[in-house]
Amino acid sequence: MTFLPKNSFGCPYLILAPMEGVGDRSFRKAMASVGGFDEACTEFMRVPSNAHVPSLANRYEANETFPIPQAAQLMGSDPELMAEMARAVERRGAQRIDLNCGCPSNTVTGRGAGSSLLKEPDHLYKVAKSMVEAVNVPVTAKLRSGFTDTSLFHDNLLAAQASGIKYLTLHPRTKVDGYGPPAKWELIAQAKQLLKIPVVGNGDILTVQDALNMLKQTKCDGLMIGRGSVINPFIFHEIKSHFSAQPFEKKWDVFSRYIDVFTEDLKEMSVKGQLNKLKQLMSFLFKFNSKLREKKQKILTHQTVNAQSFLSFALENYQEDWMEAN
Repeated sequence: MTFLPKNSFGCPYLILAPMEGVGDRSFRKAMASVGGFDEACTEFMRVPSNAHVPSLANRYEANETFPIPQAAQLMGSDPELMAEMARAVERRGAQRIDLNCGCPSNTVTGRGAGSSLLKEPDHLYKVAKSMVEAVNVPVTAKLRSGFTDTSLFHDNLLAAQASGIKYLTLHPRTKVDGYGPPAKWELIAQAKQLLKIPVVGNGDILTVQDALNMLKQTKCDGLMIGRGSVINPFIFHEIKSHFSAQPFEKKWDVFSRYIDVFTEDLKEMSVKGQLNKLKQLMSFLFKFNSKLREKKQKILTHQTVNAQSFLSFALENYQEDWMEAN
């Protein structure tokens, strides 16, 4: 396998980011209906110290985003359990397994997982190496730039590389930063200069121009996009269109299918849960252009008895300005 290959037009490898919350199965399946990216990744699957690995592994479905491959992201701190879990998801068809070294949640870091691994490069190495040695598929890692600061930044990068991972994704904010300050892309450039393995850049890619700026500034080998794809589900197509110099037309029927697929996967939830998920998604979509933002309050506060009536009202009010903006 060639890691992070560019396409025939020179566009870098594009990955849909794992995101807790909005980036769940329904979102990934909806994004796969739009397409444009080369690979998806699940939100983290937590592997606690008392994990029953077979039950946890059953949550992973390789074909959720078919025909786009979907990697499995694991989060935990016990090397033996993480190795066992890696083997389990490999048996379920995972073509790549990612180690989460970045989740900033206090409930996660308090148990030594996620970005807590960045406090001890030696332990990060042990966890990653145990996974690498356990499976035959590629293992990768997604890191933040540090826990409270970047004093161990280079140590963590080198520890991850030494473990045998195939590539590294860097979200250049610390755990303490959360999602607040601008991502420090210069740290992605540092990682690219320091490491021999490929580096994927992640953080604050909301537009095609952002993607181009990151590539130019960091020389990274691939791009991972999360929030930007929630705001604009066509962003991957737009990036590829830039490199191919072939116009890309956003189509309402594709957008409608995206919403339909997202909604279809919510049917097992309560009415309140369905409405909350739909409103969460719509709140991101309003950031797409100023005309739509004018209708945000009207749509999100619409009183309705079920998700389908809310969706009908939302799309009716959304379509006119969406078409005009595209």
